[in-house]
Amino acid sequence: MDLDEIKQVLEMMREHDLAEFELERDGVKLRLRKNTGQQWNGTVPPLPQVTFVPPMAAPAATNDGATPAPVLTPANEDIDLAIVKSPIVGTFYRSSEPGSPAFVEVGSAVKKGDVLCIIEAMKLMNEIDSEYDGEIANIYVENGQPVQYGERLFAIRGK
Repeated sequence: MDLDEIKQVLEMMREHDLAEFELERDGVKLRLRKNTGQQWNGTVPPLPQVTFVPPMAAPAATNDGATPAPVLTPANEDIDLAIVKSPIVGTFYRSSEPGSPAFVEVGSAVKKGDVLCIIEAMKLMNEIDSEYDGEIANIYVENGQPVQYGERLFAIRGK
């Protein structure tokens, strides 16, 4: 890694208002951190706990012999969503070039290994592949927006 590449990283940090950046390439590890007065201890606060409340059981048949109507529950109650997170800091792109159709849309079927998006970091285009089979349920980032490491990009509903 030469001085020009380090200057590019510093410029990217200023441009995207990043407080910390870490890169490891060719056996060289570069870690840059702004002195913001606060220190990050490297731990992520726990996510809020989500509890599942099972649907109420259908009432027993009435004495008149009529069968009660089934209890309806939301259709997506039993569906788990896999979240695809950004593995790097950079700029999120939904297509390979301006004017091209997006790799995926909400509702698109994807297989493990399909390209979901591109993240540009230090003028390198990094394809982000799906690790799951399923259907795109949500896209969390707008085209051309900066993303942080670990930021949610997509939700995939499993098959």
